[in-house]
Amino acid sequence: MRLKLTAALALIAAAVLVPASTSGAPGGAPKAFFGIVPQLPPSDEDLSYMKAGRIGTIRLPLIWPGIQPTANGGYEWSGIDQMMATVARARLQVLASLGSTPRWLARKGTTLPVANARQRGAWMAFVQAAVERYGPTGTFWAEHGPGSAEPLPRLPIRSWQIWNEPNFFYFAYPVSPARYAQLVTLSSKAIGRADPRAEVVLAGLFGEPTASGKRGMPATEFLDRLYEKPGLKTRFDAVALHPYAVDAETLGELTEAIRQVALDNHDPRVGLYITEMGWGSQNNFNQVAFEQGRSGQVRQLQNSYAYLLENRHRLNLKAAYWFAWKDLAGSCSFCDSVGLFHAGPRFKPKPAWRAFVAITGGRARP
Repeated sequence: MRLKLTAALALIAAAVLVPASTSGAPGGAPKAFFGIVPQLPPSDEDLSYMKAGRIGTIRLPLIWPGIQPTANGGYEWSGIDQMMATVARARLQVLASLGSTPRWLARKGTTLPVANARQRGAWMAFVQAAVERYGPTGTFWAEHGPGSAEPLPRLPIRSWQIWNEPNFFYFAYPVSPARYAQLVTLSSKAIGRADPRAEVVLAGLFGEPTASGKRGMPATEFLDRLYEKPGLKTRFDAVALHPYAVDAETLGELTEAIRQVALDNHDPRVGLYITEMGWGSQNNFNQVAFEQGRSGQVRQLQNSYAYLLENRHRLNLKAAYWFAWKDLAGSCSFCDSVGLFHAGPRFKPKPAWRAFVAITGGRARP
């Protein structure tokens, strides 16, 4: 169901059409407002460009099957350790996205691990272990403290996102607000045991999936049904949205609608994150609505950030993450053109990168 603009949203949509200022972030937005989602593990050079561009936070996946591939083999943190060390050297904050179920627990990674006691217990143990590894008292930071072989700036993870797009079959099947609510409760308990002051962030909800039934549900309906679960809103601190849309005006509609769901459920304190947003730079708009061409990518980037920055206080918007850092072929329908840079180890910026740093107040090169 496509959202319809009310009179108020029409005014907001008009404001979106004003290009973002190129003299730095409007309203003095903190560096942590500007986030990025890489499609591959970032290198030190990647992070140097991010830091120059005044990106303050990075969203990293902690994929459960990769960390615990067997039931009795323990946790393998080496790959995440390497990413965390690279990010810490650049002094960026991390939003950790936890998700995917290993094959030793379920046939498909899209199965939410709540069906039986074994799944629930294994998930809670994994979540708690991740916080105990990378949270404020984490063993990772103890291993890289002063006097260690590789001392690092201490930047523990304080924000934990539970799953990815549970309202879309690509990441969760069957789509079920009840099952996801149970996962949030389990996760909140596990995170709280290791870091009572951590921020629990709901999964980024895909704005308007074309699928329905067990395969998809609009973000607003999914969130509204979560709020129906007694006591659940005490289990999370922020909601998240992936407002993939044909243009920045529709992104504004989706964002306003998700915030309104929180307000309608008497939850004005809850934070909001945009944990993925983006448009591709190819010109096959008729095949993929999220691809706008090189100039269209710039236009939508400018207009969407103009709206988000202008309204961030009213929306209680904590951060907006551009997806993605670099292009990557073969991952999704527009992943091969959604980056701010072309694919490959060399740094070939698109016009969108220069537009982005004009908004953040950063630099195009380290």
